[in-house]
Amino acid sequence: MEITKHAHAAVVFEKDGTTIVVDPGAFTPNSAELVAAASAVLITHDHYDHIDDAAVEGVEVYGPADLIARLGRGTVLTEGDELTIAGFDIKVFGKTHAPIWGDMPGNDNVALLIDGTVYHPGDSYVVPGGAVDTLLVPTSGPWTKLGEAIDFVRAVNPRQSVQIHELMASEPGQAMAAQMLGAEGFGGVPFIRLAPGESLTV
Repeated sequence: MEITKHAHAAVVFEKDGTTIVVDPGAFTPNSAELVAAASAVLITHDHYDHIDDAAVEGVEVYGPADLIARLGRGTVLTEGDELTIAGFDIKVFGKTHAPIWGDMPGNDNVALLIDGTVYHPGDSYVVPGGAVDTLLVPTSGPWTKLGEAIDFVRAVNPRQSVQIHELMASEPGQAMAAQMLGAEGFGGVPFIRLAPGESLTV
């Protein structure tokens, strides 16, 4: 399976000539192109940096209950679901978005384990349990915290981790996160920074 990182949280998964896209949001300039080329669109939660409404207009999507209710179409993903979407095996974890501040209410968030190999947590640090080969790690945003990201990587203990959700951090900030989350830092496993459009075979 090949994964291709795009700007911010959007990731395309490809195998056997079939692709799915996760979180083609408004921070991803080519979201509409990614959606048009994909066999299925999966959204972890209803925030504009993870779903570009214009890009998914008229398209069936898979996502959490509050998103599907707002769109009025699509398939609800719920914690504990195990299903096959466009030939990819999907396991669903988590229920809510990571806290941003105080008692500010959080919306639904689902984390996705794809083909038992790559884990996309959306906006959460929910640990899936079981083996994960490649962990996608959010590194910037109003809810993120580097110490919690380190704990997340250590708890999941993947073979490797890949940066996502990076656009709110400067280049020096991203470099520092990579250093601290990587094999020579506190994360203890290789940490990969992919440029938008760059791919990795897993």
